[in-house]
Amino acid sequence: MSSRIARLVQAYQRFIELPWESGLAGAQKVIFAVYDKHDELKIRANVEEFELATRSANHGWRLLDITDAFPQWMAAQEYREGYFQSPADLQDILKDFTETVAAHILEELEQADADTVVALQGVAGVFGFGHCSEIIAKVAGSVQGRLLVLFPGEYENNNYRLLDARPGWNYLAVPITARNSL
Repeated sequence: MSSRIARLVQAYQRFIELPWESGLAGAQKVIFAVYDKHDELKIRANVEEFELATRSANHGWRLLDITDAFPQWMAAQEYREGYFQSPADLQDILKDFTETVAAHILEELEQADADTVVALQGVAGVFGFGHCSEIIAKVAGSVQGRLLVLFPGEYENNNYRLLDARPGWNYLAVPITARNSL
C-alpha cells in the first residue's frame, strides 16, 4: 500500500473511531475520502483497509460499487441502439440515469442501520453521464449511519471536484484526505 493511501486510511480511521453524534442532518453524515485520481486502482486494491478500520471502530460495513452503473442502465434502455447511433439524444434521458443510480444507493442505505457505514465506490463511473453532487444530494437525507464516498478528485476550500474536472461544488460532507490531521 502506498504511503498516500496508508495516510488516507489512517485519517479515515481516526475520524471513524470518534463517537458518532446523533441528530445530524443527512449531509453531515456523508464522508468524502478524497484521493488523487491516479490512485483509483490502489484504492480499489486496498478498500478492505477502510472496512477493517470501520469494523475495528465497532461499526458495520456495506460496500456498494457503482462503477458499472452506466453500462447496466444503458443495456436496459429500449432505444439503446439509437443512442449509440446518435449519442446527443442521450442528453434527454440522462436525468433518468441519475435517478436510477440514486435509487440503487437508496436501496443499499435502507439495508444499513444507524451504526453502519455504507461505502460508495466507483463514483468516477458516473462522470460525463451524471453529476456526483446531484446523486449524493438525492440520497443524503436517507443516511442513517454514515455514507463514505471514495472520491477520486480534489477538495479545497469546501469545494469538491470529481476527477479534477468541471467546477467544484460546495458540500457539507466531512472531507478526509491523506493530509488530514484530525
